[in-house]
Amino acid sequence: MTTPAECQEFLARHPGIEAVQLFITDPSGVPRGKTASVEELPRLYAHGRPVAGSILGLDITGTDVESTGLVWETGDADLICRPVPGTLALAPWLARPTAQVMLSMYQPSGEPAAADPRHVLARAVERLRRAGLRAVLAVELEFYVLDERSKEPAGSLARGGGRIDAYGLARLEELSGFFDEVYAAARAQGIPAETLMSEYAPGQFEITLRHRDDALRAVDEAVLLKRLLRGVAARHGLLVTFMAKPFVELAGSGMHLHVSLAREPAATTSAEPASAETTAVAQADNLFAATDPAGSPLLRQALGGLKQTMAESLLVFAPNGNSYRRFRSQSYAPVAANWGVNNRSVSLRVPSGPPASRHIEHRIAGADANTYLAAAVVLSGVLRGIESTADPGPPVQGNGYLGATRRELPQTWHEAIERADTSEFLTEALGEPFKRIFLAIKRQECDRFSAEVTELDRSWYLRSS
Repeated sequence: MTTPAECQEFLARHPGIEAVQLFITDPSGVPRGKTASVEELPRLYAHGRPVAGSILGLDITGTDVESTGLVWETGDADLICRPVPGTLALAPWLARPTAQVMLSMYQPSGEPAAADPRHVLARAVERLRRAGLRAVLAVELEFYVLDERSKEPAGSLARGGGRIDAYGLARLEELSGFFDEVYAAARAQGIPAETLMSEYAPGQFEITLRHRDDALRAVDEAVLLKRLLRGVAARHGLLVTFMAKPFVELAGSGMHLHVSLAREPAATTSAEPASAETTAVAQADNLFAATDPAGSPLLRQALGGLKQTMAESLLVFAPNGNSYRRFRSQSYAPVAANWGVNNRSVSLRVPSGPPASRHIEHRIAGADANTYLAAAVVLSGVLRGIESTADPGPPVQGNGYLGATRRELPQTWHEAIERADTSEFLTEALGEPFKRIFLAIKRQECDRFSAEVTELDRSWYLRSS
């Protein structure tokens, strides 16, 4: 929990702040909140702030989902939001001097609110801790930078030009003003944004974050970075999108989770952001480390658990109707529950590198996934594999798309919802109350999405049916 001292110290360092943005992440991964006067900040840290619990029962369009039980069944009652430790920081992309703080929701009794996805990850971290393990986690985000007006890739190399130009430095240089401001804002917020690269499409980029031995902090930083990218982009007349597949002929955007395990106790706690030094300590204690490029036996058990639980968990990794358009053969988006060493055609990759750096790169989640939920399900799958000494089978050699079984994973949003509904593993990983709320939200979205008559419907069927 945070203390009033964190607020007092921040205000002493930044006396010119006039306002503060308060936000919480909902089950769909959407940040929702309000702007408050800076005078309200000390009260927030001392007592929390009443917020309608139904804010976590909205679909991705911000519409109430009554079947969550969070709206009229409760009388749209307030719950209590409290600041997340270490997230009070400047929001330098805003013209008015403004701070920002992330919130998490609790019952008036002090119990975590069932619908808050951050608590889902906290429980997954706690289950690992009880097993004597701590996750070391890093998040890698892919996204498109678009022109706000045209909604086309930003810059001179438009998508119609026929050039992919992966790893191209010219695109980084063309948008250097935007990215320079992104990195400056990340430093101001203490977000360890590292490598930037041009991805496999015009206007598509990737930023990696540092490995943390505090999984909650690692995911908080990814959530903060997504919000920061959008905020800075707006100042430049740009739009950053994490939509899984914004263009039919271009690559989709993924969110890769890099995970290894260390022993408990580690050097830091969730109330104390991990430093590069403490993360290095955790990597030195890496239980996945091995001279074998395929990692330690423990790493392979973790892979086995992730393979076994991937199909029933796909709704978490691909939560939206558009998510399923990303899964195409030889598209750099995986299409099967498979693994390999130094192989980007699989969903679970063991990257090359020194023995002490062995870890799993989980590649199936889209950039549109809720990062808290994706990380919670990955860590739960890792623990499931270790507890059952799961065998992942042999690694894929060469092209992982060739051996992919078409029906191994759900092929549609509706099918993924039904698989998730019957999953005992997801009930454990998410908690029964959250799983019920999440399914209610996704069913409402799926029904609305499927009922929409699109321009493609009219183009194909208006005259031919």
